[in-house]
Formats: sequence, C-alpha cells, structure tokens
Amino acid sequence: MQNSRSSDAADDPRNHIVLSPHPWVAGQSDIGQRHHRNEDSIALAASEEQGARAVLVVCDGVSTSTDSQLASQAASVAAMERLSQPMPRRGVAQDVWLETAAQAFADAAQAGSAAAAETGGADDPTPPSCTMAAAIVEDNLIVGGNVGDSRVYWIPASGPERAVQLGSDDSMAHELIRRGVPRENAENAPNAHAITRWLGRNAPKDLTPRLAHLLAEEPGWLIVCSDGLWNYCSAPADLWDLVQRVRAARGDDPTEITDGLVGFANASGGADNISVVIAALAPQPA
Repeated sequence: MQNSRSSDAADDPRNHIVLSPHPWVAGQSDIGQRHHRNEDSIALAASEEQGARAVLVVCDGVSTSTDSQLASQAASVAAMERLSQPMPRRGVAQDVWLETAAQAFADAAQAGSAAAAETGGADDPTPPSCTMAAAIVEDNLIVGGNVGDSRVYWIPASGPERAVQLGSDDSMAHELIRRGVPRENAENAPNAHAITRWLGRNAPKDLTPRLAHLLAEEPGWLIVCSDGLWNYCSAPADLWDLVQRVRAARGDDPTEITDGLVGFANASGGADNISVVIAALAPQPA
C-alpha cells in the first residue's frame, strides 16, 4: 500500500519507538501508513520481578488539534510521573489500596491535562490535546482506565470468553453502544470516533478516568493501546484471537507480540498511528 510518509518524517526517531525495560514488559509506537508524523506517545516502567510492579501509559494526540504530538508527549510524561509513585499493597486492605490507585489515576489525568495545556499558545483556537489510557500492575492486581478512546485490555491465556476491556471509551460510538446499538454498527457510524473527553487546555472539567480492576489469577497479557490498533480488532475476544495468532507465529516475548500487533495494524491499512504497550503476567497458583 502506498503511504504518505515524507523523507523528513522518515528521519524522525519518534516514528518508530520500541521500549522494553525488562523481559516481561514491552511497548511500541509507530507512525502507521497514512500520517506524516506520529502523534501518539507511550511510557513504560516496571520492576525486574514479573508481576510485581508496572505502569503502562498510552496517549494519542487528537489530530484535529494543533501540534497534538506535543500534547501526547507532555501528558504521557506527567501521567507516568504520578502513576510511578510507590503504592505498595502488601498489608493494605484491597478496597483501601484501590481508593489510593483511583486517586493516583485522577491526579495523573489532571497532571497530564495541565502538561498538555502548557504546550499550546493561549490564543490557539484548537490547542494541543490528547487522550490517555493507563494501567498499573501491583502484585498481579491490575487497575486500568482511560480518558478518551485509547484502551486497556486484559487478555487471559485461558480463553476469549474472559477477555475484557478495562474502562470504557469516551466517544460517540460508546454512547451508541450504551443505547443498544451493536458494536460493529456503532464503531462504523458517522462521527463514531468523535471523543467526548480529552486532555488539554479546553478539556472538560471532569477528567476522572473510567477505571476497572481485576486480580490476575492466571497467565495473560495486559495491553494498553491507541485506536490505531483497536480500529482493526475492537472486541476483547477478537483481540484475544489476534494475540494467539501472533504468539503462534512469533512466540511469547512481549517485544515480539507488540511488533506483531503493530505489524497487523499496518497490514490492515495503518490509517492511524499505532501504539501498543504490554505486560505479560504469570501468577503462580495460590
């Protein structure tokens, strides 16, 4: 497929980023096939011990705003800084810890929005803005959520029936789904991708992330991604199937899985920037 990358864009190191601080976590962000620049940004931090601690962040610049790549970069850094602050849960009641995590997510969204707002001029009618999706792993307890339409998924090894999206989109498509419109119809409707909340100078007042949590009691993959991936594989069960196909072809290394998912999105058309961050969890039976 013919793509629209210019020679200048091809030289931008941000157009393809690979992160893997430890073998059980990895992330990739790619320009895709149609855009002149990568307006997504990813951030990733993890402990050496698998399942002990990880923070995964994906911010997707709103393409109708000015310099949205600056907003996503600033927001991802600010959100990561807040979510990376220690939140040990050993010896803490789970409901108390979840309240602490929820406050951290709320603070991260506000910090990300403020950072995005600072990247634009005061008189810009379309100031830089972005979405945010993030997840925390703490001793195999997962909290994930979003502001906007980037997503968090849990893909358990056991089967597609237990795959789930953590959080829910702030989009017109989600509003249609909430009203009973089938997912495929809603996500292909006019203005389906119009978002109802975002980060930046003109963001709505309520930026409380839409959160969900679960305890990973079996092996699986925590995935945070931009719509550059899920546009082509939206339903959790479909993403489960895609992950299994990538694993069959490329193995279980998270870097290989992220590369396979980015490759799938590009082969499917690559109409948007593509960002995927993964944590592979392998909890031991109690």
